[in-house]
Amino acid sequence: MKRIASLAFSFILLIGTLAGCKPESTAPKTPDGTSILLSDSGITVDGTAATEDTAQAVYTAKDIVYYEDGKDFTYGEGSAEDAHTKEQADAHTVVHITKPGRYLLSGKLSKGQVAVDLGDDAETNPEAVVTLVLDGVDITCEVAPAVIFYRVYECGTKDTETATKDVDTSAAGARVVIADGTQNTVNGSYVARIYQPGTVELTEDGTAVAEAKKLHKYDGAFYSKMSMAVQGEQDNSGVLNIYAENEGLDTELHLSIDGGTIHIQSGNDGINTNEDGVSVTTINGGTLTVLADGGTGEGDGIDSNGWLVINGGTVFAQGCGISGDAGIDADNGIFLDGGTVFATGNMLDRISDSKQNHAVFTFAGKQNDGVYTLKNADGQEVVSHKVANAFTYLVVSSPNLVGGDYTLWQNQTQMQGAKGNEGGMQPGMRPGMTPPGNGTPPEMPEGERPEMPEGERPEMPEGERPEMP
Repeated sequence: MKRIASLAFSFILLIGTLAGCKPESTAPKTPDGTSILLSDSGITVDGTAATEDTAQAVYTAKDIVYYEDGKDFTYGEGSAEDAHTKEQADAHTVVHITKPGRYLLSGKLSKGQVAVDLGDDAETNPEAVVTLVLDGVDITCEVAPAVIFYRVYECGTKDTETATKDVDTSAAGARVVIADGTQNTVNGSYVARIYQPGTVELTEDGTAVAEAKKLHKYDGAFYSKMSMAVQGEQDNSGVLNIYAENEGLDTELHLSIDGGTIHIQSGNDGINTNEDGVSVTTINGGTLTVLADGGTGEGDGIDSNGWLVINGGTVFAQGCGISGDAGIDADNGIFLDGGTVFATGNMLDRISDSKQNHAVFTFAGKQNDGVYTLKNADGQEVVSHKVANAFTYLVVSSPNLVGGDYTLWQNQTQMQGAKGNEGGMQPGMRPGMTPPGNGTPPEMPEGERPEMPEGERPEMPEGERPEMP
């Protein structure tokens, strides 16, 4: 192997126990449940036109939650770029689901939302469970998330004292199944923070908000206020594409992914679980491809405000190419206990003691797009992925990653680097090189991120979507 100081290769063997998260097993083969067929010309429920009767399990309305334009600073934290007109909002149809059950979604809704809300007592009721089966559905929402779970059963707790990386989402009230052999698309926006009326306290001079409670804030195109479990069916052959103006797939507590194929392209974080010090993102199976495209000027591929645990499946995650963000990022720790992982970014979160080997590549300068392939000493491919974003860190983990020599290739060219070992060291480094910092982006002072010029939020052209892998 050729060795120069352009990159450092850290090869680490870590031993631990497999995380105990147990998402719901594979979905039933029979297509039982309530069938909801979406269409711009009319929505049907089990073959009958949907009602506007709010007492029904499924009803439609023109009542989408969005960030209104023309409001002053006491309304919320959003800017003019986050706001929408009433006319824009009223163009959307909300399909409300109000009763527990299994709902099969199919068809296309070019301006609309599917919203699940089981009521005030749902969070503490183990029977308040809704399973959305994505059975060939295409939903676009231009003012808010395209799919949102408001109130269902919460199987977890927000207690920071008892928080752990090992979570069990098998009882989650928000469940999503990607039906075998189907293509599903969710194209969504977000809702900036809106204050709860009557809770706003101003500064002494009355020019700013000193304190206020949150009424609404939904950053993701596919969003849940409660813990959510996502899975495939028997063959794991279903596909879910998420295109997000801001963040992609979000929960306010825990998220588990157990199967299916999920592609996410997002303006900010591809995946975000956002309860500080508590949330766990757990990946047990399936194929996950995440691209934070820089539409907002920043974004991690996968971002957990607690832990990230990968037990299986295949994960390709790219952080934003123009900011100090990571492919995989977690405040409390990243555990690579199985599966295949290929993550690129411009920040490195240290990997915690894990069950499976991983390698960290550190580059002196940003790398360009291309196909990057890790090969063993026999020239056999360990993992390969086409990268679109510029990056300075690459994290690779695989069951096939064992002690020995490896080469990294960009397209058909072998890159030059250093040999790794099993002790967590970074051999082959030359004077003047610095090992990857813990959460510090290279060549970027701490706390400084590129700013988006005011009023220049990229728009999502109607009908135009970049190609997914």
